[in-house]
Amino acid sequence: MADLIVYNYPLSPFAEKIRLMLAYAAIPWKSVKVLEMPPRPVVDILTGGYRKIPVAQIGADIYCDTKTITTEIARIAEKPELALQNCAEDVQAFVRKADGEVFTAIVNSSAGLSALIVLLKRTSLLRTLRFIKDRAGMVRNSTMNRVRPEEAKAIMRNHLDQMESLLEKDFLFGEEPCVADFSAYHSLWLAADIKGQKLLQEWPGVSRWFQRMQAFGRGEAIEFADDQALDLAQAASPRPLGAQALAVPRQVSIEPDDYARDPVCGLLVGEHDLGWVIRREHRRIGEVHIHFPKAGFILKDLV
Repeated sequence: MADLIVYNYPLSPFAEKIRLMLAYAAIPWKSVKVLEMPPRPVVDILTGGYRKIPVAQIGADIYCDTKTITTEIARIAEKPELALQNCAEDVQAFVRKADGEVFTAIVNSSAGLSALIVLLKRTSLLRTLRFIKDRAGMVRNSTMNRVRPEEAKAIMRNHLDQMESLLEKDFLFGEEPCVADFSAYHSLWLAADIKGQKLLQEWPGVSRWFQRMQAFGRGEAIEFADDQALDLAQAASPRPLGAQALAVPRQVSIEPDDYARDPVCGLLVGEHDLGWVIRREHRRIGEVHIHFPKAGFILKDLV
């Protein structure tokens, strides 16, 4: 199998979701560290300006958004339950809520002085100030619903109550974890990192589950230089699209529908029920295929 490369930064909750899933799936991976905010020159070369993290790379195929990355992990590991589309509707409904409303509420309830102190301790004053400015800009352009602090705390408590009731076995929907466990974990990981493990003391079942999830670790990660990653893209060709290939490609832009809405422009060359594939070229790496999910993204024709 070609090297699986993940572009990530330590404090990214969605990157933590992928790091933990890779560890559970026992997939070795290479880690390219990026900044908490743009500029990210290497990611820009690969994606054409997509700014959410994580991004994954396998040769000359680039995967944006955790939905496409977890689908690849499920395929490689032969664990279909790690991809949302393979799960029952109750699991899918839980994941949609956990990755949407609940994640936003937990971020809102965890934001503030404590979060800035954590960031300052782990980076620098300059990067913390740049982070604040960057996230303020993202909020202004966001379509996400803003919730008051008291509403955010209520959403979080209701979510933890639901999780406590679901945890009749070791994991949320059975004896083995599925994508729902990783979607529930990453935002709680962020909150616990800021507020400490006492955050979960009212929910003993969730606390034990959280410890089981933490125990997976971060797997066989090897630190990788960004130039090496670009070299791998340059040396590879995108994998064949097969039945997904479009007979008549067209110029399009794709952007998230919620926040960090920087559009990526390219030639739409592939489509399937769950996603799109666009082709881009760059003098440093040649041709790459960039994979996006349809859920949570907007496609616009440019011609």
